[in-house]
Amino acid sequence: MYLGLDLGTSGVKALLMDGDQKIVGSANGSLEVSRPHHGWSEQDPADWIAATKTAVEGLKQKFAKELAAVKGIGLSGQMHGATLIDASGNVLRPCILWNDTRSYAEAAELDADPRFRKITGNIVFPGFTAPKLAWVAKNEPEIFAKVAKVLLPKDYLRLWLAGEYISEMSDSAGTSWLDTGARKWSADLLAATGLEEKHMPSLVEGTEEAGVLRAELASQWGIAGKAVVAGGAGDNAASACGMGTVKEGHAFVSLGTSGVLFAANASYLPKPESAVHAFCHALPNTWHQMGVILSATDALNWYSRLTGKSAAELTGELGDELLAPSGVTFAPYLSGERTPHNDAAIRGSFIGLSHESDRRALTQAVLEGVTFAIRDNLEALKSAGTSISRVTAIGGGSRSAYWLASIATSLGVPVDIPAEGDFGAAFGAARLGLIAATGADPVAVCTQPETARTIEPVVALGDAYEEAYQRYHALYPAIRPLSH
Repeated sequence: MYLGLDLGTSGVKALLMDGDQKIVGSANGSLEVSRPHHGWSEQDPADWIAATKTAVEGLKQKFAKELAAVKGIGLSGQMHGATLIDASGNVLRPCILWNDTRSYAEAAELDADPRFRKITGNIVFPGFTAPKLAWVAKNEPEIFAKVAKVLLPKDYLRLWLAGEYISEMSDSAGTSWLDTGARKWSADLLAATGLEEKHMPSLVEGTEEAGVLRAELASQWGIAGKAVVAGGAGDNAASACGMGTVKEGHAFVSLGTSGVLFAANASYLPKPESAVHAFCHALPNTWHQMGVILSATDALNWYSRLTGKSAAELTGELGDELLAPSGVTFAPYLSGERTPHNDAAIRGSFIGLSHESDRRALTQAVLEGVTFAIRDNLEALKSAGTSISRVTAIGGGSRSAYWLASIATSLGVPVDIPAEGDFGAAFGAARLGLIAATGADPVAVCTQPETARTIEPVVALGDAYEEAYQRYHALYPAIRPLSH
């Protein structure tokens, strides 16, 4: 048996999988986020441990026999969090999370140093770890002086599970301290934030052994033998392992609260000016590129609240057949945009409204706006050297066949809908646990799910969609001066 632990922002999921990768069961422990000031977002690492205990105990109640047979544990987690540890292993302050924006000035300052983009392959975003440490040094110098180790959230969980200060490449690539091409810490970038390599955990690949479960926990959970803890992965890379998006040409589009276009790469292809993330993957000698839009289903949910109709009712009004764009264009920048604009201040808009523009036309425009934002991501990935021949759709928005037809038509590639199942980060983490414990071939383990159906581009609407995309593409530079 293999255990996957995914430390998310709202909870910890524990998933139990057998050697044939059949999911036995899962359980959760919930988490809250503390927001003591505007733009702040924090969690107490002690709550992560409590939530993990709750999740594993939930599994133990139903699957004690199976839990006893666990041989490998994989970790996945929310990225970028700054967990500060003193020389005695104590937490110095609440963890500053990925969606905390307090360090925007420090991020801009580090990003202005050309070494950061050159070595990491990425813009220094306020959510990343390095600017958070620069903020702590400036605003909480007494805490900064006591920092002995900086850990990412899932790696703090590892410290509790196995007593080891270890991280892996995919999560560490989101700190702004990793030499992403060489897969090692950069002494220069650490020095730029007043730190040294001794402040960092050691690095392994996500598929490698990175500790063994402590005897005390093994006894509490009824785990009989040695349980290896794998390096694991940041949440997106772990999801990609769960989806089998691990080889060149493999890609998925996630239509969740935010939207992600994720492509696996056999080589390192940075292009930071496009606001594409170029990170290490969880598998050795593999990287990935990722474009992120900040409002995907969030945009439809916002429109749903305005109209008083559910998202399903709104999309249902469009029917099954893809419609030609109506001339109404929606920019889904409700909370700023990441790829390709890196613009926190930009805001959304409708243009092209007329007396004929009814609710149905605006619903269509909202879906198309998100589609075209994902197309922007595809163009950014292409400009960085990635080619995509098809994508797998995941996330709540993928339940709308209309939306997927819109995406297939705009991107010009087939969209595969996976058969029912749980292919998320906890499943990917369990796969990494299996690989670390058995030495199995990572690519052979991280297979793609069965495809339930494929939605092809609607060729007859290709030209109309291209024209509508060009209208959308011209909208950002036109509205930017009005939003800033």
